[in-house]
Amino acid sequence: MKRINKTIFLITCLMIEMTGCTSPTPRHAGNQPPALTTAVIGQVITQMTEVMVHDITNPPLAARFFSYACLAGYEVVAQNNSAFKSMHGSLKDYPALKQPDTIQQYDVRLSALLAMLATAQKMQPSGKLLAVFEQQLLDSCRHLGYTDDVINNSKRYAMAVSKKILAYAKADRYNLISNYPRYTPLDKAGCWYPTPPAFLPAVEPYFNTVRTLALDTCMQFPAPPPVAFSTGKKTAFYKLLLANYTEGRKVPAEHRIIAAFWDCNPFAIQDDGHLILSSKKISPGAHWLGITGIACEKAGKGFEESMQIYTSVAVGLLDAFICCWDEKFRSNRIRPETAIRKYIDPQWVPVLQTPPFPEYLSGHSVISACSATILTHFFGNNFSYTDNVEVAYGLPPRSFTSFQQAAQEAAISRFYGGIHFMDAIENGLVVGGKVGQWVIQKMNFRP
Repeated sequence: MKRINKTIFLITCLMIEMTGCTSPTPRHAGNQPPALTTAVIGQVITQMTEVMVHDITNPPLAARFFSYACLAGYEVVAQNNSAFKSMHGSLKDYPALKQPDTIQQYDVRLSALLAMLATAQKMQPSGKLLAVFEQQLLDSCRHLGYTDDVINNSKRYAMAVSKKILAYAKADRYNLISNYPRYTPLDKAGCWYPTPPAFLPAVEPYFNTVRTLALDTCMQFPAPPPVAFSTGKKTAFYKLLLANYTEGRKVPAEHRIIAAFWDCNPFAIQDDGHLILSSKKISPGAHWLGITGIACEKAGKGFEESMQIYTSVAVGLLDAFICCWDEKFRSNRIRPETAIRKYIDPQWVPVLQTPPFPEYLSGHSVISACSATILTHFFGNNFSYTDNVEVAYGLPPRSFTSFQQAAQEAAISRFYGGIHFMDAIENGLVVGGKVGQWVIQKMNFRP
C-alpha cells in the first residue's frame, strides 16, 4: 500500500489541472472552487488497483470490481446530465434508478468519485484501505474551497447511488460460486493441469455463471473449436507445439521485453530453493483502464465523458472475461508448458509463468481486442500514445500508433512468453473484437 501514500499528494494538483477546460459543476452553492478533472478518475482506478495487487485479486474478479465501481460513478453523472443516458434498458437487469431529490447542494463530480470509492470499499476484500485515499481526497477538496455542506451532501448522494449499484452487483450470482464443488482438474491427455512452481488450483472455474452486462449470454460469440490435441508429429497440434518450443528455446530480447510488458500476472511465484517468493502485479484489465486514462487525458476529454469511456471499457472487460472463461473451462486445453515437458523436452521452461487456468482462449487476446475496439470507437483508428502504466512496476513505457496495435502486441506477447498456442491468440482477438462491438452497440455511446 506504499504507492497509495506516494500518490495522495497529487490529488490537489490533479483537481486544479485543466480547470480552464472544465465547466462549473451543477448544484454547487456560492463561489465555484476548481472543478475535479478527468485525472482524478484515473487516481481512483489506480487506488483500486493497488488494493487488488495487495489482495492478489484474480483478473476476472478484478474486472467485476472495476465494472460496478465505474457504473456507480457513471450513474451519478447520468442522473445530473441529460447528455449521458441511463444504463437502464441497455445493460442486463440494470435498474431504473431515481435521483435522490432530497439531497441538495452537492458536487456531481465529487459524488461520482465517492460513489466509485464506496462501491469498491464494499466489494473489494481489503476495500477499507481505500478510506485513506478518500479522506485525502476530501481534505484536498476542503483546501480548494469546497464547503463542508457540499462535501457531506456529495457523500450522501454517492452512498445512495452506491447502495443501489451494490444491490445490482449482488444479484449477478457471483456470491453463489462459493456453493459450487471445488474444481478438480481432469487427469486426461490434452486437458489442463496445474503447472509449477506452485501448482495453483484453477482460477474462477465457474465464472461463466456470473451475469453478463451487455452480452445476452456468455456464449453469444462462440469461438471455433481449438486445434485438437494430438501427439502425432504430423498433426496440426504438434505443429503448434513445436512453434512454442522453438520460440522458447532462444527468445529474442525484444520478444522478452514485450512478454514482460504485458505479463500482468497477479499469481507470479518464484521458487528459490526452499523459499517461495511472490511477485505482485496488476491485472490485464487494470492495464487497459490505465491506457483509458492516458487516452482521456491526452485527448482533453472532460470529466463526464471520461467517466463514460471508463465505464464502457470496464463493462467490456467483465463481459469479455465471462465469455473467455466460459470457453476456457469448456475446451479445457493443456498449456504449452505441460505438453512440451511431457512430449518434447522435460527441461523446457516458458519465459512467463503459466497462469492457473486452461489455455484456450487467450484471455489477454480477448480482453485486449475488446478494450481496443471500444477505445477506437471513442478516439479513432490512429490515436497514438505512450503507455506508461507499468512504470510503477519497474517496466519502461512503450509507444503505440493505435489501440489495435497495442492489442495485437498484447496478444502475441502470450506466444512470446510461452504460455499460449497461436490459435488461442488469433481466435481470442476475433472473439474479443466481437464483444467490444456488441458493448458499443448496447451502450449506444456516441464518440
